[in-house]
Amino acid sequence: MNSDSDLQIAGDILEVPHLLQAPREHLATVAEFAGLARSIAADRSEWEHLVRYDATTRWYHRLRTGPGYEVWLLSWVPGQGSGRHDHGPSSGVWTVLEGALTEHTERGTRALVTGTQRVFAPGYAHEVVNDTLEPAVSLHVYYPGLTEMPMHSPQCSAAAARDADAGSDAVPAR
Repeated sequence: MNSDSDLQIAGDILEVPHLLQAPREHLATVAEFAGLARSIAADRSEWEHLVRYDATTRWYHRLRTGPGYEVWLLSWVPGQGSGRHDHGPSSGVWTVLEGALTEHTERGTRALVTGTQRVFAPGYAHEVVNDTLEPAVSLHVYYPGLTEMPMHSPQCSAAAARDADAGSDAVPAR
């Protein structure tokens, strides 16, 4: 008897199929989509050579599709922003791959540095801006795939959010 554990398994666990979870055919949980974003972010060879920077508009490229989801790669030169928007019926996970971005919401402002990951539900409204002096790259996973991106009134634009936040504490990125 192993004195380090009170639990002992007799025989081969693989011989007890009812104890094993069937492998998922498709990604289905927020954790799985966050894991997908992290794995793509970690494999620079998958995305780095595709990145382009465009001074006139935000650049984006659909990197991958899967059952019910899409993965997009975006670049942001200094000063570029998304405008205040939501993602319609899509949920998502996004990760800053390079540089830093700022996210403005009605709850405050967050500085997002390389490696920061954010998760959002349908209807989540925000504005993302590169207000640094260096370009940035981000990765976005949408489930279901992005079919609409309704724009919201500019009352909570980056400038308005900065003015509103001037008297309050900004929430730091984690």
